[in-house]
Parts: sequence; C-alpha cells; structure tokens
Amino acid sequence: MEFFVSDLSTPLTVGERAPEFSLADARGNKISLSDYAGKNVVVYFYPKAATPGCTTEACDFRDNLNSLRSAGYEVLGISPDQGEALASFAEAESLNFPLLSDPDLAVTKAYGSFGEKEVNGNQVEGLLRSTVVVGPDGRVTLAEYKVAASGHVARLREELGV
Repeated sequence: MEFFVSDLSTPLTVGERAPEFSLADARGNKISLSDYAGKNVVVYFYPKAATPGCTTEACDFRDNLNSLRSAGYEVLGISPDQGEALASFAEAESLNFPLLSDPDLAVTKAYGSFGEKEVNGNQVEGLLRSTVVVGPDGRVTLAEYKVAASGHVARLREELGV
C-alpha cells in the first residue's frame, strides 16, 4: 500500500485554535463546536462504533461524564460511522453524550487524527484514536494521539485534574 503525505494529517498543538466543525449526531441534528463556546469540550475520535476498544472507551466516558461535567467539561465522540450505527451504539451502551458522524473524515483530518497506525501487525492508514480538549476560548488545551482505549479516560481525568 502506498501512502501519500497529503493524506496524513498534522496533530494539533496546545494553544492552537481548534478547527470549527458542524456534524450530524445520531438523530441527524447538527452539532457544532461553536455550540460549546465558553465551555471546555473533550472531543474524542474513535474508529468504529460497537467494536471492543471503542465500546470500552465510550463506556468509560459515559461512566465518568458526571465528574467531567462537574469539573466543567462536555464530551463529544466523533467517528466515520453513519447516524444509524451511532444511534444503535448509543442505545446499546446507554451513552449519555453526543456521538457525531464524520463520514468523509474531514474533521478527523483537521484535528490531526488521521495517519499511519498498526493493525494486526500491519501498517495501515486510518483514524487514530485521539482526544483533543478545547478550552472556553476555542483553543486546544490538550491533544493526545494514538491513545489506548482501556484506561484512557482515567489518564485524561488525571491530566485535567478531575
């Protein structure tokens, strides 16, 4: 498989303005980053709804949402999945935060969450499990790429002091 540098994205850095986006949620409603202006927002990218790692991570966010919200953080999950898959995943796992659909990976790439990764011992190009925290001023306060699904939310809470 050939890789083209233009297909890979550049990770965001702390202090950089987070790219604006507007994506459909599981019900087809548009949700924009600007809807959260003045708030802290945890934007996390995951490869595919209802897969083991993505389920672990989503359920960790679900289980920690009250403490994150109490500390002033909202959570948005973004994947290439379409609305029906997102709705099914959210219902099956009782997810209590918006899941957004990025089927063309435009937002994923804008956030630096697309690149080379290892899957089953092979180097492939795809969505990188990532988390970007956007502050009330719209700037990146934390950016983590190629995170492990298990234990990620606990590590994130520790870094955020939550």
